[in-house]
Amino acid sequence: MLRMSSLFLRTLRDDPSDASVPSHKLLVRAGYIRPIAAGIFSWLPLGVIVLRNVERVIREEMDRAGFQEVHFPALLPKDPYERTARWDEYGPALFRLKDRKGSDYLLGPTHEEMFTLMVKGEYSSYKDLPLNIYQIQTKYRDEARPRSGIIRGREFVMKDSYSFDVDDAGLEVSYNKHRDAYISTFDRLGLSYNIVSAMSGAMGGSKSEEFLAPCPTGEDTYVLCKSCGYAANVEAMVTKAEKKSIDTPPQIEVLDTPNTPTIETLVEVMNKKYNANITAAETLKNVLLVADGEPICVLVPGDREVDLKRLEANLVGVKELRLFDDEDFAKRKEFVKGYVGPQDAKRFGIKLYADPRIVIGSHWITGANLQNKHARYVTHGRDFQVDGFVEAAEVREGDSCPKCDTPVVIDRAIEIGHIFQLGRKYAEALELTVLDGQGKSRVVTMGSYGIGVSRAVAAIAEQTHDDIGLVWPKEIAPAMVHIVATGKEDLPFTTAEKIALDLESKGVTVMLDDRKEASPGVKFKDAELIGNPVIVIVGKALAEGKVELRIRTTGAKSEVLLADVIKEVLAALK
Repeated sequence: MLRMSSLFLRTLRDDPSDASVPSHKLLVRAGYIRPIAAGIFSWLPLGVIVLRNVERVIREEMDRAGFQEVHFPALLPKDPYERTARWDEYGPALFRLKDRKGSDYLLGPTHEEMFTLMVKGEYSSYKDLPLNIYQIQTKYRDEARPRSGIIRGREFVMKDSYSFDVDDAGLEVSYNKHRDAYISTFDRLGLSYNIVSAMSGAMGGSKSEEFLAPCPTGEDTYVLCKSCGYAANVEAMVTKAEKKSIDTPPQIEVLDTPNTPTIETLVEVMNKKYNANITAAETLKNVLLVADGEPICVLVPGDREVDLKRLEANLVGVKELRLFDDEDFAKRKEFVKGYVGPQDAKRFGIKLYADPRIVIGSHWITGANLQNKHARYVTHGRDFQVDGFVEAAEVREGDSCPKCDTPVVIDRAIEIGHIFQLGRKYAEALELTVLDGQGKSRVVTMGSYGIGVSRAVAAIAEQTHDDIGLVWPKEIAPAMVHIVATGKEDLPFTTAEKIALDLESKGVTVMLDDRKEASPGVKFKDAELIGNPVIVIVGKALAEGKVELRIRTTGAKSEVLLADVIKEVLAALK
């Protein structure tokens, strides 16, 4: 039993000044977490109970699926990460350190290498597979902008699991087992979520899906088709480009377009001076970037912006990407800022990428690579060729679903889980092989599956809170029932104690507010803020043989007979 008279807890009446999302505000105010530094938090007793309850649910579902738990250190040697190239690929997000002998170490952001090497050290035959193992461990990433409390921190708790199979068919089975286990896990945690197609990013691999918890303050944006059910992270959204039937356009015409460095000014001049009757969608935007130190140009329709996050996810092999700045333009005089066109890309020695909307045969109004000049009828396939198509343009509400053409909707969410079919990337780099039935060496194929444990705490808080506090599902709440005793007499306190003991005998966890010095108002506010699912108030109504019952999940309030309180509480918890 959690007795508030001795519980290490201090609730706050005001929101922390640096908190921007409800979960951050409420978890601090209700005494679950405390900030230590940017993106780093301590967990107080109530927070630890909730965190451990989330871990318990995850463990139970992982174990039920037949997966086995292991545990790795957070402090890891450099060598395995060099062999997979991730020592460099992770860039500044990796916490690096040296020991007293000068050897390089890191704080683990993920543990693919460790899992791979563990299996390599123990198994050597196809008969040992399939294998599914997992851990729940603290991870470390040097986030450039840690924010939103425990949603995006530099230290966080994660469940990561890995599957090991002889072939791709086995990987598909393991992948679906994890997918099913995740569905069961998030259902038990009381989370609303969507499963969306995603990019694998730095993890590598092929098939990838995210579990996203819809939330207005979420950092992930995803698209959803309410007609066919298609869902994808914006980075993985596939553009359905129309294959236009285009007549052979005239030859390029260079036009005088003074003071038109933006699409808006270009459209205005084209329509007023040349009676073109065009919109921004008929112009071509040439966005210059630096990719791993080399300049590239990305083409998108003029009415769209380049989504850098989306572009970065789709430009395979690129580690660092940034927009051209004034210093870059000063070094490359051939690029006339505001008047760049693709027709001279080869002569300039620059790689050219196009959004799928820039179909072959389409013609555009774009920069002429001359100050105050634009060119009309610049045609893809005739006047320029691209080095590749890449999903680069921003995704908008109303864009066509790639499956059924229905306009999609856009929503925000918190990523709570991510599953990948890694394939053989890590097994090849670390030489994880087994002998098959014919005695031949086979590279093992892997899957990777993660759940943000501490992030799930925040996601549940974001989805379930109300105007007065947290509202936890009973599976993870600090206690299922919060009993408040009020008044100056002993009877309410002894009655509350008896109710608490009776409920505990029924397997119900209890938090008892037995503080005699606190006013009823303070106790009620604390109970509402802390967010246990059911509140029982033992106070004035006791004179009539009744207690008050409040259901936090519905807001319902009622008086029940003292003799019926256990039965009513059990019914409410169902």
